Amino acid sequence: MKLARKLLPGQPGTKRWVEKYQDKFVCLRYKYDPTKGKKLKTVEIVVEELDWKPNQKRIPKNKIVNLRVEYQETTLQRIVKGAGGRWNKEKQRWQLPYKEVVALGLKERMVK
Repeated sequence: MKLARKLLPGQPGTKRWVEKYQDKFVCLRYKYDPTKGKKLKTVEIVVEELDWKPNQKRIPKNKIVNLRVEYQETTLQRIVKGAGGRWNKEKQRWQLPYKEVVALGLKERMVK
């Protein structure tokens, strides 16, 4: 299915849906199904609203983190480099995406 247009409240073509769903209306989408030769009009509405606070301690998987790897730990240096790690000369630390740090089991070597 191919998404052709997305209309937000207040845009031409949404008046009827805003009147029907009021504050619950999020958007109107036009989708095309080339296999069936159909045009679909879908309405996104809010069905439930709950309080939520993001987890402040969560680290995004793609965030680059610093690792402490000692000079004599050449095998570990090779493993980190093989996982995409890079040496940061200014910080004197290895840098690697967080998801790779977790996969290698090196969370205890992370440095702020």
